[in-house]
Amino acid sequence: EMIPVYTFYSMFGFQRVMDLIWAAGDSQTRGFLIGATSGRTTLAGEGLQHQDGHSHLLASTVPNCVSYDPTFAYELAIILQEGLRRMHDKQENIFYYLTTMNENYKHPEIPKGCEQGILKGMYLFKEFNNKGKIKVQLLGSGTILREMISAAEVLSKEFNIDSDVWSVTSFNELRKDGMKVERKNLLNPTEKQQKSYVENCLSKREGPVIAASDYMRSFADQIRPYIAKPFYSFGTDGYGRSDSRKNLRKFFEVDKAHIVTYTLSALAKEQLIPSKYAEAAMKKYNIDKNKPIPSAL
Repeated sequence: EMIPVYTFYSMFGFQRVMDLIWAAGDSQTRGFLIGATSGRTTLAGEGLQHQDGHSHLLASTVPNCVSYDPTFAYELAIILQEGLRRMHDKQENIFYYLTTMNENYKHPEIPKGCEQGILKGMYLFKEFNNKGKIKVQLLGSGTILREMISAAEVLSKEFNIDSDVWSVTSFNELRKDGMKVERKNLLNPTEKQQKSYVENCLSKREGPVIAASDYMRSFADQIRPYIAKPFYSFGTDGYGRSDSRKNLRKFFEVDKAHIVTYTLSALAKEQLIPSKYAEAAMKKYNIDKNKPIPSAL
């Protein structure tokens, strides 16, 4: 069998050829779409014409499209292997959309037992336990997972706040699972109510949830109904801009500094820490609270 792999530049896949992608789904096409250099802040220097902050939301509209936004090489390898198994061994009429990054960074060894979590949409990447009294759940997707990891290190070392860092490989797949479980529970009100996968991951973990990706906030917001905790999502709403990755992530407020600050502010809002810590972080990182929201510029 032929295994089609279509690699395209940034958002040109789902934006430029969306009609063809929809037709591919309708005709039960199998194969891999690879959105290379994806994410609104990952493709630096080419402005609103190319930077992709919404292709995964477009992918979610195609029922038989299975989409992932992996960060590390082992995640991508596991997803590709599973895609081959489902499409060619099991003969499922699905196709895959995978976003990849053209960015140099170290790839860690695969954590033990994370394979099923990668495929389901999220897994626990690392725990930061400094025996602090406060804990937070940090959910990062794609390239912004690395900003989450850096933010977790700052929260632990400088503020004595523990965290669980989750790699979210697919907010879309988590939403599909949440919808499925919710429907089953509503249709079976007399039976024991099941929990979605994301609920099972987070229900016994402490602290509010902070989620961020290199896509619009509505991408992460898809799992909001299935989380019984305070939930804060951050993303890259607005047009792309021509600048460096560092400056773009600062502008869209998904860099380490903003994640640290927003996490401290969220903890203060939940009355878990004094608000002075958030104010101190804003001062340290020169965050202008009067700057217009990025989506308005």
